[in-house]
Parts: sequence; structure tokens; C-alpha cells
Amino acid sequence: MLERGQGSRVWDADGNEYVDFMMSFGALIQGHAHPTLVKTVSSAMAEGSHFAAATSAEVEAAERVRRMVPSAEVVRFTNTGSEATMLALRLARAHTGRRKFLKFEGHYHGWYDPFLLNAHSHPLEQLGPIEEPARIPDSEGIPASTFDDVVLSPWNDVAALEAVLTRHGHELAAVITEPIMANMGCILPRDGYLERMRELTRDCGALLILDEVVTGFRYAPGGCQEYYGVEPDLSTFGKALGAGFPVGAVTGPRSILERMGWGEHMVLHYGTFNGHRLTMKVVAANLDILSSENAYRQLHAVGDAAIVGLREVFRRRGVNAVVQGFGPMFQIYFTESDGIRDYRDYCKYADTKLYSRFVHLLLERGIYMTPSNGLHWIISTAHTEADIDTLVGAADQVCSRLS
Repeated sequence: MLERGQGSRVWDADGNEYVDFMMSFGALIQGHAHPTLVKTVSSAMAEGSHFAAATSAEVEAAERVRRMVPSAEVVRFTNTGSEATMLALRLARAHTGRRKFLKFEGHYHGWYDPFLLNAHSHPLEQLGPIEEPARIPDSEGIPASTFDDVVLSPWNDVAALEAVLTRHGHELAAVITEPIMANMGCILPRDGYLERMRELTRDCGALLILDEVVTGFRYAPGGCQEYYGVEPDLSTFGKALGAGFPVGAVTGPRSILERMGWGEHMVLHYGTFNGHRLTMKVVAANLDILSSENAYRQLHAVGDAAIVGLREVFRRRGVNAVVQGFGPMFQIYFTESDGIRDYRDYCKYADTKLYSRFVHLLLERGIYMTPSNGLHWIISTAHTEADIDTLVGAADQVCSRLS
């Protein structure tokens, strides 16, 4: 049970101190209790936290998103990343007049019913052929008919993507993808994969929705779409956008987002807390900090140092493990494979039980991290070289017990 946090550290109810590498599943891009954000929240509360009306704070936050995200002509705020992906799909269906959408194995886009297929790992024999994956719901309580409009496909395979879009492209409203598969740890796209996806979706008339709820404002000011040079039709954001406050956003061209304007054929998006004034103040202050000259240089340098250090520990200790990712986000996989490249690799090769044991042993040595191999290690602007030394030293101690 955690009680408080400051910078890169958290303390539990018994007073034990940990270096936090989970950072609220990636939401705390500035670490805990960043002084600028604390001051921003205090000032905003004193003036009124929320009015359920348009405010200058919402405009200022949207302007900062527009400056940072290349494809963001218009910004619409939601309360969570899940709500952002729900809205993006509704907009895509309204804009194209089509119902179906393509979702990839292993990707998670929030807990909206139609997205909840094959987002958890399963034994390989349950997954079905790669050409026609078995459809495995991630939750009880969802009618089977909910998935009638979902086309399921493997990710990171150009040939499979070309084949599925040849068959179904004409009936798809959208293709939704994480730019980096963050739901299975940290699996990078193959060279040219996202670019080819962009070409194919344009050819078939489906909108490309880039789900940057996890990656947005983490790898670059404009997220992975800036880093990889891919321009989506719609983008979704969350987590790092709010620096610990609940928020999401959909961005894209005016021609699509203006469909939410009031009228007979409007795309409905209601919510009492959309554009919450206090949260908008935090978003603007957070993005100002991330716009500083050294923010992303520091995030990448500290994260890369962690990756290099962990790889060296595993090599020296003779532990079969790979560390995937770069800079602000990475994951460790205990495997004899040379890498985890897609959902089926994860299901087949990743020793998730050994990973869980590894993380529990790290916890005893002052490192706070989730034992789920499907999540990822997060670097914030609060992390330092000393934190990385602590992590690498703890990992070395733990590996002496694993090898």
C-alpha cells in the first residue's frame, strides 16, 4: 500500500522507500509531485476547479497539443484514454459511413467492448492460424455479436496486413494500432511497417487511428508519429498528457472532428468532466515542461543508460533475457529467443512467471515495478543516473539468485 511520492521515489505505509519505475502505468511523465504542477493545481483550485463550460484553460491546453503534435489540427479532450479511443472509432464510422474496423492481436485500446479481443496472452495452440486468428474475448459480459464488426489481424507482418486489407479494406471504417506494441511490454514496429500501413489504409479508404495513449508525449514532443514520421487520420492520447491527472484527447483534421458540432447528423460526445479546468491547467503546464530544450534528451539518455546497464547484467550473469525498447520506455523478457517481435512471440517465448519472480525480488531491494510482463518500465523526467545505478545494482543482486 503506497502512501506518498516525491520525484522518482514512493513510500509505502510502513515507511519503505522505492525507486518507482511504474510511474502510474506511464502517466507520471514528470514523476511525483513536480513543484511546477503542485503550484499549478493550488492556483487553479483557488479560482475554481471546474465549470462544465468552455474555459481559456481548455483553449490553452489545446493550443499546446496542436503545437507539439504534427497531425493535430483540432483537439477534443476526454476524461480517459479509453474514452478517446471510443470517440475516435465513432468519428471514423461517421466519417466513412462504414461499420467494421481492424484491430491487431495483442493491442489494447481501453475497456470498450468492441476492442476487447485478444489483448491478453494465451497458449499458442489457442490462437488459431495466423491467417484467421481465433477470437478470444478479454472479458465476460460482452455479447458475441459485439465483435461482428471487428476484423482481427496479426501485427508487425506486412504480408498479413496486405492480405487482410485486400479482403476487408473496402468495408473498414478504420485501422487502429499502437505505434509501439505497449500492451505486450515494448515491441517495436519493424522497419517500414507503420509507413506501409499508412499507404494501405489510404488506398482502401479506411482511416488510420494511431493510439498514442501510452506513447504520446513520451518519445518526442509529437509522440511516435513524429518519431517515425507517420501522419495518421486520427490520434488518441492519455497517460503522459495529464502528468497524473485523468485526461484523454482525440486529434485530427477539422473535416473529421467538426462532425461533433451540434446538428442533425452530429457525432455525440458528452461528458460532465470533459475539458476539466483544473486538469487543463495541468496539461498546459506539463506540456510546457516537456517543451523545454533538455526534456526529451534527458528522458532518452536516462532510459538508454538503464537498458545498457540491464543488458550488461544479464550478459555477465549468464541470464537468458532481452531488453527491448529505447529511451523512455522498455521491457525485459526472459527468453532464449533473440527478441519478441509480435503477440505470438510473446505468447510462445516470454517466460512471464520468471519475470514476475524477478520483479518481486527487485521489490525487496527498493525497486517498485509491476510484475506484469505485459506492461513496461517507464522513465520520467524525475529519474536520475543515481536511480539507474540503484536499478542495475539491484538487478545484479537478483540475477545472482536466478542464474
